Amino acid sequence: MVNRVNRVPNREPQGGEVAQTAVQPERWGRGRRLKVSLPIFIILIGILVTISNITAVPWNTEPTGQSIETLSPDTVVTFSGSGDRHASGSTAGNAADSASASADNQGRYQVASHHVTIKAVRPATGEVQSMRVNIREPVGASGKRPAVVFMHGAGYGTSDNSFADVAHDITSAGFVTAVPDKPVWSTNDITRDYPGSAVAYDQLIRLVRAMDDVDAHGVGIYATSESTWISPYLLTLDPDIAFQVLLSTMVYTPRQALGFFVAQNFTLVGANNGYQSIVRRVFHIDSSMFGLANLDIPVQLKAAYSIPTFVAYGSKDVMTAQVEGIRKIVDMASASGNRDVTVRSYPVANHVLRLGDEADAGTELSDNYVGDVIDWAVGTVQGRTQTSERVAGSQIYQSIAVPVELQSNRFLSLYGVILHGAMLALLLAAAIIALIALGVKIRHLIRHEGPVLAMRHGFGGSLLALATTTMATLILFAAGLGQVCYAVVKLGWGGAPAEDPGMMYWSWPMVQVVSTLVVWAWSRVLTGVIEEASARGITRLPPRKGAIRDAFTGREPVVASTRLGRVLFWVTTLALMHVLLFFAFWGLFIY
Repeated sequence: MVNRVNRVPNREPQGGEVAQTAVQPERWGRGRRLKVSLPIFIILIGILVTISNITAVPWNTEPTGQSIETLSPDTVVTFSGSGDRHASGSTAGNAADSASASADNQGRYQVASHHVTIKAVRPATGEVQSMRVNIREPVGASGKRPAVVFMHGAGYGTSDNSFADVAHDITSAGFVTAVPDKPVWSTNDITRDYPGSAVAYDQLIRLVRAMDDVDAHGVGIYATSESTWISPYLLTLDPDIAFQVLLSTMVYTPRQALGFFVAQNFTLVGANNGYQSIVRRVFHIDSSMFGLANLDIPVQLKAAYSIPTFVAYGSKDVMTAQVEGIRKIVDMASASGNRDVTVRSYPVANHVLRLGDEADAGTELSDNYVGDVIDWAVGTVQGRTQTSERVAGSQIYQSIAVPVELQSNRFLSLYGVILHGAMLALLLAAAIIALIALGVKIRHLIRHEGPVLAMRHGFGGSLLALATTTMATLILFAAGLGQVCYAVVKLGWGGAPAEDPGMMYWSWPMVQVVSTLVVWAWSRVLTGVIEEASARGITRLPPRKGAIRDAFTGREPVVASTRLGRVLFWVTTLALMHVLLFFAFWGLFIY
């Protein structure tokens, strides 16, 4: 092909002035453009598909649909020599003599409470938290009383906004109860100090044991959800704890337990299966790169279930692996010589044994739950023989297997951090340059000066269309994922999944389709760039002398005649290409 080029004398463009070079290349036909753009498209798609598959993480969800048939549907806990349950939910005799004048005719005591404050020291740092404790005592109860120390689940519970109904009922049955502020120090949800928290809770247990009306050998714990990752450390630290009530026990490491929870719930809320690729990649992150060790902290410690243990789950709990969890608890308890494990599964109850959405105020606890806990604790501290079935209530079910193969992946984590950092930096740079261009354009319009960008051969319009489409696709992806996360959180609190998943389902294939079309559009744009570069001798081997310098300086521009236009084009192009790499990282190019 012969290019006919007519030149005018060269001079350096001034300000926003367009270079004074007239280039009249021979234009390519549609067939040639297709011959060039198709291989570019195949190469780009090949790169993106390869990245999606390289970063893919295998995940074994088998066996699915595991279950344990309970031995009785009745959750009531009975012991030899115990009478019928009272209306309060406690058995006859309570924890001591219900004939006391201070107890009513059903064996319930009035409850008095007061607060104390202890200085909880975090062993790892020496940081001190003033931990306020709400201590409830049965009014007029004689003798030394057994006691229960409560341990918080996730969040930032305090002594006054947590466990109020459960603590009141247990106290009215004759126990002393202690509900502290959650020991958090300066940690957050992902940097919790579980061994340090165990030390703080043990400090409270020692305080309760020293109380005049407490039986020092009858102090147990009530742990729920996240705190069941702390209780194994507490029992290792303090083997004299008398018993433990474990609500929605998290038996496996945080990486395994949370991976199970999220993977299961993505399916339950109706999210497209493609979103599972996000779960798999997230839970293979090497958190140690960021100084976070909690994901892989060992929790199946030898002492974890070495004392009398009451385990409670709700049939609507979508956060815990109940079948494998119960089997592991029984096995570990047996290995430590403990045969005293009682399991109860409550119908309709959620992760915190409430009947409904925990986000709604006043959601009630499952029927019989508190009474069962009291009956079991009373019989246990009195050393009686349990006569009711050890495993009772509704059928125990688990949808998928616990992903015990989950482990950190340093390569995947490093690549993800670099990619996301580069994408955000380039998007920010492109946005800043675009704002500068807008400001300059406004100034030029006011002053009636020349063009600001001077994009050539439709590159400006193509870049704007691609930027708009790519960013809209990124927003759609974020919105779909956001809706999935919201639905999962709502489900975790006891809400019901929507009948129509809507965006959670169709957003994934929509992003896949649009991303593929964007790649095709980019192949056409790059073909145009190659055509223009070819006309200026840049693609020759070797390139025409001075061709690259002339394109770079704007004397013979390829995409834009002004420096600002060229910078905007290439920075925006790099940013948008990184968005496609972002999509590939999260598995959107696995079809």
